[in-house]
Amino acid sequence: MRRRPKDQNAKKIAHERIALLFERAAEFYPVDPEVSNRCVALARRIAMRQRVRIPREYGTRFCRRCSAYLVPGSNARVRVQHGKVLVTCRVCGHQKRYPVVKEHRKK
Repeated sequence: MRRRPKDQNAKKIAHERIALLFERAAEFYPVDPEVSNRCVALARRIAMRQRVRIPREYGTRFCRRCSAYLVPGSNARVRVQHGKVLVTCRVCGHQKRYPVVKEHRKK
């Protein structure tokens, strides 16, 4: 059996839905964190099914191990150590590290 090629329109729709689900997760977190976690899990499933990457601005907002929506100070701890940002999920204890990026000043 041949696989059908994925439609580019489907990938565009997937990106739109991922963005919408992360907006909803931010909106619902103060009311019910479980709804936010469900939105993140759905966004990840859409990304995996359509084989699209979750954008970087959303990729740092969830735990890759437990799919929890991360809010610094509430269920995530953010520290800067040795030139890296260390984000610790307080739900499962998973740590994520990424380099500190310096902003360029405009003259």
